[in-house]
Amino acid sequence: MDYHLLTFVTVAEKKNFTRAAEELHITQSAVTLSIKALEKKYEVKFFDRTNKYVRLTRAGEILYYHAKRILNEYEQVESLIHDMTKVVSGPLLIGSSYTFGEYLLPRFISDFMKVHQLIEPKVTIQNSSKIMNQVLEGSLDVGIIDGEIKSHPQLHITPFEQDELVIIVSADHPLSSFRTIDLESLYGETWILREEGSGTREVIDKLFKEHAFSPLILRSFGSTQIIKESVEAGIGISIVSKYSIQKELHMKTIHPIRLKNEQINRHFSYVLSKTGIHPLSVELFTQYLQTKNTHTLEAISYK
Repeated sequence: MDYHLLTFVTVAEKKNFTRAAEELHITQSAVTLSIKALEKKYEVKFFDRTNKYVRLTRAGEILYYHAKRILNEYEQVESLIHDMTKVVSGPLLIGSSYTFGEYLLPRFISDFMKVHQLIEPKVTIQNSSKIMNQVLEGSLDVGIIDGEIKSHPQLHITPFEQDELVIIVSADHPLSSFRTIDLESLYGETWILREEGSGTREVIDKLFKEHAFSPLILRSFGSTQIIKESVEAGIGISIVSKYSIQKELHMKTIHPIRLKNEQINRHFSYVLSKTGIHPLSVELFTQYLQTKNTHTLEAISYK
């Protein structure tokens, strides 16, 4: 591990020499010496420093970007060597899109840890585009996304589970007796959808484009949970994953409707960087994703 680089990255992220020293359990003078050593080596200043702030210079921004990648490579090397000599253990950095991460991933991890008790999953929940960026940056070992992204020049994208999206309305909505409906009949409704960049929104935008459909009123919310609660409150209607409404179906607070003569399907996929060798923990987890069966979840019931 390059401790000068580690110190530099910590100062950049804490934006304070004292807090960086506390994080690294070293003295502030040791932090200052590390930064001075780097600046002397490259003959450039990496921070603008005053009594009020510590900011990266342009050179500092460049070093920070590459230093993060270098430190991630160090961690991967340590993990790979550890895998060769000992039982698989240690952190597994998983990033997931909201739908899979909030409604399916917890039970996947629970079952996975029953077999691999020494692996320590650490989970980040973001929309699909942010998860892909974090895998590219090396801050995640594996990402799980939804949507229909089939290829990427720097990422392996492997579908492992199909998902169905359904239209949802509140239990007392005038359409709550419908089992199927034409999309055009919903033009006058208030639509509450996920934000742009989410895999769910990507599928919905594609659906609307194929039907030349443009809602009269459209609102974007940042999580499926808020959308479901808004639908329950009668604020509008939405399209969400069938896996995200299991509790609401049991409680009969939300009613699902399918499109006439059409299913809205998409895939959950896991994402790995094409560069480098992945730790054995990642290989074990992705193998598990491919063999785990989510169809044991209760099927949606339509009135």
